[in-house]
Amino acid sequence: MTALTRWVLAHRKLVVAFWLVLTVVGGAAAGPAGRAMNQKFSVPGREGWEANVQIQKLYRGTGGNAAPLVPVVQLPAGRTVRTAAVRAELRGVEDKLRAALPGARVTGYGSTGETAFVSRDGRTAFAVAFPVPDRNQPFGDNPRAERAARAALRGITVGGAPVHLTGFDALNAQSGDSNGPGVLLEALLGGLGALVVLGFVFGSLLAFVPLLMAVPAILTSFLAVYGLTHITGVSPIVQFLIALVGLGVAIDFSLLISMRWREERAHGREGDEAIVRAMETAGRAVAFSGTTVAIGLFALVALPLPFLRSVGYGGLLIPVMSVAVALTLLPVVLHSAGRRLDWPHKRTDDQASRFWTRWATGVVKHRVVAAGVALLVLGALVAAATVMHPGLADLDTLAKQGDAKVGLAALESSGIGGGALVPNEVLVRGTQPERVAHALAGVDGISGATAPSDPAWRQHGSAIVLAFPVEDGSSGTWRGTVDDVRAAAHAQGGAVVVGGQPSQNKDFIDAVYGNFPLMLALVGIVTFLLLARAFRSVLLPAKAVILNVLSVAAAWGVLVLVWQEGYGSDAIWGIPASGSLESWIPLMAFAFLFGLSMDYEVFILSRVREEYDNTGDTNEAVVRGIGRTGRLVTSAALILFLAFMSLASSPGTQVKVLATGLAAGILLDATVIRALLVPAAVSLFGKANWWLPDWLARLLRVRPSHAHEGVPAGAQPAAEAE
Repeated sequence: MTALTRWVLAHRKLVVAFWLVLTVVGGAAAGPAGRAMNQKFSVPGREGWEANVQIQKLYRGTGGNAAPLVPVVQLPAGRTVRTAAVRAELRGVEDKLRAALPGARVTGYGSTGETAFVSRDGRTAFAVAFPVPDRNQPFGDNPRAERAARAALRGITVGGAPVHLTGFDALNAQSGDSNGPGVLLEALLGGLGALVVLGFVFGSLLAFVPLLMAVPAILTSFLAVYGLTHITGVSPIVQFLIALVGLGVAIDFSLLISMRWREERAHGREGDEAIVRAMETAGRAVAFSGTTVAIGLFALVALPLPFLRSVGYGGLLIPVMSVAVALTLLPVVLHSAGRRLDWPHKRTDDQASRFWTRWATGVVKHRVVAAGVALLVLGALVAAATVMHPGLADLDTLAKQGDAKVGLAALESSGIGGGALVPNEVLVRGTQPERVAHALAGVDGISGATAPSDPAWRQHGSAIVLAFPVEDGSSGTWRGTVDDVRAAAHAQGGAVVVGGQPSQNKDFIDAVYGNFPLMLALVGIVTFLLLARAFRSVLLPAKAVILNVLSVAAAWGVLVLVWQEGYGSDAIWGIPASGSLESWIPLMAFAFLFGLSMDYEVFILSRVREEYDNTGDTNEAVVRGIGRTGRLVTSAALILFLAFMSLASSPGTQVKVLATGLAAGILLDATVIRALLVPAAVSLFGKANWWLPDWLARLLRVRPSHAHEGVPAGAQPAAEAE
């Protein structure tokens, strides 16, 4: 680290020119990079995905994983849809949709007379329309088709009752989510919040430096991801993560180094000597921290899903760029303008924070109580996480009001169920589709099944059978229904495969969570080895990995309580309980929180290790380490919290859910874990914290550490000893 810093300071103009060019080019590439991100939620090799690919290939791209538009009619009491006049009007609704949506597959009670489209009391009927996909929508949404269908049905009535158009696209169109800010505005909102926190921390114009460092880190990340899009598909979610996670991480890294630089100056070091010393200590911690964040994200490549792998590839670049900026450009800025920007500097950095020193002293004194309180809070949240239901969010959470919401409510109140919006599409070859439909209609959890005979539903020797589930994918039983549908379909002979959103989503969950232990093991082992080298300890990295897993599990518990169970989502956002969490969100939260929360572990324990090497006393090292890093970690956590809460203002309920989990996880980690459990645990374990056997030290290429020998006061600091 010393050699790199001295080289950077000796070639300041070259370093500035390098980052200036990359930043300008990255700014120009940000827009094209966002438009080039289009990776879909594919699950190669699984029945649901492969069936949907075949359906879209045979039927002009319609259906498969794309949800239909669903017109719904609910007649007044005393009238039913089974009269000739009403059926004719329903047939007219289908004709209107065919005209408005060229190439769409449309069917319903009007054209088939099938009871699968009618409630038991005969008062409510629906149709389905699978439009040709909008190629400009990476997630399969089709707002253009929704607008065309709504215009075609405007003012249409059946039996004197209005026709309500619902479906995923219709509900999304009336959710109000499209009014949210864009990615850059979200980053700006997060940046303004960060500036307030940094102003409090520094008390000088130096508060602008971490924000300044975030600009090249974010824009060069966009440039790198734009290059990645030419090699592989990249999920659009990556752009949100670059803007906001990149903002938080880049600020955190610059904050740590800048604070240490001020401390070294307060201790009498001047000029480049203070910068070099700050980089030897804080810069080294940043390098290890950024590596752990990158590992947490890159671990997603262990999952057999192109979507999550693309997030792993893209996410890897975010901390890498932030570390590169902090280790090269920041020393140049501190050399050239640091002293001038550190004005008015009224707070001394010669002494540790009195508040955090008193806090750490209290935690060490009452370490058993502190650890017990922390474990009690974490245990309650982890227990809540055990009832998490990955799946599709409750359709009722998509829109609060409007015509689409009325249509959905009519389906649910009639007994048909919201599952009509997410039908199972069964691709049939080699057997009679009517036979398959009859078998599926008898499956528990299926409200009805049909095999439309219209040519649009029978192409190239195949046929499509629709099976409408009662549940919409937010309950705990929907995956069992998919299994039952598959079993009944396969039993009919011929080449029968089950597609549609429920089938593909089940395969997605099985693939993700079936391989989750592999990802967890990969992250844990690599992180342990990396931190064992950083801390020269066996116990500290093992504890760090375990506590990080607990931290993420607690964040999952918050998601379950706030969104799945609704204790907060309705009060804060006016969105009712989801009943389930979108299957990709817990995995994404794990990948990011595992890496981000490790930031604080490295920040704190690197300083504790340094103080232990100076004093040889574990409790004194804890008090000094927390006294020096407590304010830093709290401020860094608050900055990330504000960045994630700005993400919660973005379009889409699911982005709000992810932002909630990330924000809650960061706060829990910085308070309950790092401020309570970590110092209490280190104090409890005493000298055992510092044991590193000779053989492992040789493997890691560091000095061994023998807990029973202790470390003499005034020992050489670790950064210099290595």
